[in-house]
Amino acid sequence: MPALKLAIVGGGSTYTPELIDGFARLRDALPIGELVLVDPDSERLELIEGLTRRIFAKQGHGARVSTAATIADGAQDVDAVLLQLRVGGQAARAEDESWPLECGCIGQETTGAGGLAKALRTVPVVLDIAEQVRRANPDAWIVDFTNPVGIVTRALLAAGHKAVGLCNVAIGFQRRFARHLGVDPERIRLDHVGLNHLTWERGVTLLDRPGAETGRAVLPELLANYGDAIAGDLGMPLSLLRHLGVVPSYYLRYFYQHDVMVEELLAKGTRAEEVAAIERQLLTMYADPTLDTKPELLEKRGGAYYSEAAVQLLAALLGTAGGSVQVVNTRNDGILPFLPDDAVIEVPARVDAAGIRPLPQRPVEPLYRGLIAHVTTYEELALDAALHGGRSRVFDALLAHPLVGQVELADELTDLLLAHNHEHLSWA
Repeated sequence: MPALKLAIVGGGSTYTPELIDGFARLRDALPIGELVLVDPDSERLELIEGLTRRIFAKQGHGARVSTAATIADGAQDVDAVLLQLRVGGQAARAEDESWPLECGCIGQETTGAGGLAKALRTVPVVLDIAEQVRRANPDAWIVDFTNPVGIVTRALLAAGHKAVGLCNVAIGFQRRFARHLGVDPERIRLDHVGLNHLTWERGVTLLDRPGAETGRAVLPELLANYGDAIAGDLGMPLSLLRHLGVVPSYYLRYFYQHDVMVEELLAKGTRAEEVAAIERQLLTMYADPTLDTKPELLEKRGGAYYSEAAVQLLAALLGTAGGSVQVVNTRNDGILPFLPDDAVIEVPARVDAAGIRPLPQRPVEPLYRGLIAHVTTYEELALDAALHGGRSRVFDALLAHPLVGQVELADELTDLLLAHNHEHLSWA
């Protein structure tokens, strides 16, 4: 098969070297002949381009590296486009994490009112990019890393784009469980179900070998022998995990321990402040012409294992590797029968050159089913607000959110959201 051509939209991100490092290390699985970095910020694009060339050279990767300021130029003849955007930058994120706390609500960039604000800013921009990709190259896959991944992917699929969403939560659990058991991560298969940033590991299978269909259930063993470490990673009580008999995503902290999390966030300041400081250091490091490896500091930026997940997904989709089972964000189409077909769910799927086919799921327990259905309804209303605007639609989405759900609170949060995001919302 000829070498692939990929484009990264948001290529000027400080996170891009994580992807580049993965592309270089795993080039046998994903043979890239050309990589295009697309970003309107020419200064940051120049820094990342230089570091990308040095990382590839250091690791003996022969891909051509180029840059583009526009989607039309960057998407020509590509096999796939990776989206990693932050509309409004870290400044907008800092606001998303701050103003909800004024109302005693979670301040977080993908969950609650802050997550809605990010969706409202992001969906129109991503859809515009996707239309430009379709005009330039209708056969290209769009792989969305941009949060909130579930809502953004739902918008892309509803508009008829050839798209899939990807998150690092599942691969993070896979890697942690493998370390606990001392096995190859490819031998760990997850019974992972829910929505993006709202998932539970209901089972863990230790496969007989990588790619095998048979193995043994090991989740009870993991909870019995490594429960303290798992609970510590999640920031949740071990007693809760033992009671549930599952491992929730760490984003479930915001639902299961809402008031505790609000107090914690008020006390320690926003994650955006930490990330902004890390980004400033990273940009200084990237400007060093002798730097030719991914800096260790980048691990504190977040997004662990994204490059591995991206390579696995792209290799399967683009036919450079055989089909595999991977956790993705994709259209429901009856997999979870209590949700509408056009909902986007996060579950294991068979991925290959023929596309993405989510695997059948056993019935979801009521404790999880109720929250999944509740948040799916919120996401439907959030997408409607992002597509059509209007204060009443924003209010409806907030009123529907399980972390808001009160008239006075939704009304106050609506006003704050619009006040902090008016420059990004054409209709506000």
